[in-house]
Amino acid sequence: MKKLTLFTLLFIFCSGAFAQRKVVCCSNPSATQRFAMLASDSKFKMAHLKPLPIRFQSSIGTNITYKTPDGKESTAYLLKAKTPSKNYILVIHEWWGLNDFVKRESEKIYNDLGNVNVIDLDLYDGKIATTPQDAGKFMQAVNEDRAKAIINGAIAYTGAGAHIATIGWCFGGGWSLQTGLLAGKKLAGSVMYYGMPEQNIARLKTLNADVLGNFANKDQWINPKVVAKFNDDMKAAGKKLYLHQYDADHAFANPSSPAYNSEATRDAYANTISFLKARLK
Repeated sequence: MKKLTLFTLLFIFCSGAFAQRKVVCCSNPSATQRFAMLASDSKFKMAHLKPLPIRFQSSIGTNITYKTPDGKESTAYLLKAKTPSKNYILVIHEWWGLNDFVKRESEKIYNDLGNVNVIDLDLYDGKIATTPQDAGKFMQAVNEDRAKAIINGAIAYTGAGAHIATIGWCFGGGWSLQTGLLAGKKLAGSVMYYGMPEQNIARLKTLNADVLGNFANKDQWINPKVVAKFNDDMKAAGKKLYLHQYDADHAFANPSSPAYNSEATRDAYANTISFLKARLK
């Protein structure tokens, strides 16, 4: 009876923790769930100090709404190609949400790549954080099924015959790879900036294109050991990873971050643009 009572209490505790924090208890978490768990780490929060304000107003970007396979809708930010093109970049935001930094960076990519469509997805359904506390709450509250519905809705929005590349930073870095996995044969390439890698080799085997990873050697979480395992896993899966590692810290590519590293950012961005141009001809 005591053993039964203990088991019952443990089950109730785990179920309650899952419902409250949206993370997996008593099972193996996915890559995106592992990253979401970091929001409970005070050191991780301190590594994401309140960002410096960035104000960006585009003359070409527009908000769009599209249907998602869960019977709902999602909004996104679109930079439409000047002439009709089947080339698309799907952008996944950092843990702050779809803010002006992401939109500004997307327009820079749009201009540097040439004739391409860029869609900034919103996995937070309209919420934008300005403090680490809110960012942590929003990131942990992401429901995987809803996030995948948002992504699959965007993939469907691109239409038949689309060539899709993905890019994301931090929270979005991991989701960039997941978006690539969901894109199937439409995938042209995925770019990850210091995001959580997929560790399931069987899933990595389903990738239909190469991956470029920009990682930081001073990152305490997506650290060189994690990156080395990802490199090994990609080799085991028979997939190509273009790996770039910098003497920098997590969030080095965001100029609003205290960890911003201009030299690493320039090199990572140049490699990113070259990678995307080669795959979206």
